[in-house]
Amino acid sequence: MLGIELPVGILVALVVLIIIVANAIKILPEYERGVVFRLGRLRQMDYGPGLFLLIPVVDRMIRVSLRTVVHDVPPQDIITRDNVSVKVNAVVYFRVMNPRKAIVEVENYHYATSQLSQTTLRSVLGQVELDELLAEREKLNQQLQAILDKHTDPWGIKVSAVEVKHVDLPVEMQRAMARQAEAEREKRAKVIHAEGEFQAAAQLANAAEAIGKHPITLQLRYLQTLTEIASEKNSTIVFPLPIDMLKGFLPK
Repeated sequence: MLGIELPVGILVALVVLIIIVANAIKILPEYERGVVFRLGRLRQMDYGPGLFLLIPVVDRMIRVSLRTVVHDVPPQDIITRDNVSVKVNAVVYFRVMNPRKAIVEVENYHYATSQLSQTTLRSVLGQVELDELLAEREKLNQQLQAILDKHTDPWGIKVSAVEVKHVDLPVEMQRAMARQAEAEREKRAKVIHAEGEFQAAAQLANAAEAIGKHPITLQLRYLQTLTEIASEKNSTIVFPLPIDMLKGFLPK
């Protein structure tokens, strides 16, 4: 076979050309955008998604993901307004809305959002009492989200949600809350019992009033009670009989 030998210089040039073309061709997926600096100046456009060309050496591209980031805020030591020390952790959902701002306006938007989340969590929850922290968590979540979103907006970041995950109480406070809950349950039980006694007394008063108007009903009640006792397997039955029922049999 006939072989064609190329000069070494041409081979080197071809290799360099292939490397340049490979570096010039960029492909970005749907969820990413490219922020390009040309000779240090920011290009006023976002590159991607898809295929595009850059000028090697002249252009420098930084990839930015547009997907929602789920950031877990580590537990923070917080002293509530009523001087209770608790540990609270949360989760923050945010995403990049303006890739150019996220690169130019802040050095590291992931780290900046994380630190801002921690300080905001301590600041906001330190202004509420423990009962409010435990009972009104949804309102606090919305307040945290609004504050974070306001501060990250100049960075091109949108904070979509903040959720307080867990509130770790001291052991002494857990015991105190358990005693309080037990006392509350006993209070409700006593109130319910008192209401039952009141209703029973009212019904007895109504029954006494009805019997007073119709004395014959008392005798019928005695007879009904006697029937109920007779159904039991007792050898001896002692039953108080009203003297009024015997008046017809007694000598006058």
